[in-house]
Amino acid sequence: MSSLTVRVYYEDTDAGGVVYYANYLKYIERGRTEHLRELGFELAIIAEEIGLVFVVKSVKADYLLPAFLDDTIEVQTSIELVKHASLIFAQKITNIEKNTVLFEAEVKVVSVLKNNLKPCAFPQEIMEKLNGRK
Repeated sequence: MSSLTVRVYYEDTDAGGVVYYANYLKYIERGRTEHLRELGFELAIIAEEIGLVFVVKSVKADYLLPAFLDDTIEVQTSIELVKHASLIFAQKITNIEKNTVLFEAEVKVVSVLKNNLKPCAFPQEIMEKLNGRK
């Protein structure tokens, strides 16, 4: 599991100072990117050298409690399942100061070829890294 700390800025909130619901999706996108980076995957390099990109196929999201302007939140990310051409991430956002869970999501991403966006299996070197993750 990896974690990413984020400060809630004014631009993240609505007129009432509450984080706008779509911004949680941005936070977890950053969390997935950083998690993959920690596992040794640079998405830009994979896209350029291998011609492979990851696209979101589905998101199951539960908005439990709001985050507010100036809160410090933590995005926790782990990979729950690896298949030949897809990953399922479990993600959670917590308020660090209050130690409360604000948001939970399960996100399925699929690997596709960059040039035609057709699904494709992960190359062996990627599968080995994903299966060897800790």
